[in-house]
Amino acid sequence: MNTFLLLLVGIPIVEIYLFIKMGSQIGAFNTILLIFVTAFFGVIYARYEGFNTLRTGMSQIVKNELPVYEIISGAALAFAALLLVLPGFATDFLGLLIIFPPTRKLIFKKVSNKQKTNNKNQDFINGEFEDIEDKDDRKL
Repeated sequence: MNTFLLLLVGIPIVEIYLFIKMGSQIGAFNTILLIFVTAFFGVIYARYEGFNTLRTGMSQIVKNELPVYEIISGAALAFAALLLVLPGFATDFLGLLIIFPPTRKLIFKKVSNKQKTNNKNQDFINGEFEDIEDKDDRKL
């Protein structure tokens, strides 16, 4: 919950800071134009990559293979397109990193390696229990 709150407050602060810095460097009109251009071309490229991922996934289904990478990649592309539509330079940069296949594979590799090391350290299952006493103990 703290991470979500930090992101909810931190991302707009970073974006506003970058808007001010870029606006002072290249002008307000050019800053706004750059936001729209990155959103437009980013969504077009995300659509292109999405179709490539869909085509690769369909070819794997035809081969009777499970397209796990393509499913995850498709979800990542949808998230990247959302980041590109949001106004801001930091979200555009992160969206572009996710859209390009080499950086997307690198990100997936880092996340999967982290997930594998987290799973190796757990030899038990966490859970909660509660003792329930039956107040109506009748013996027949």
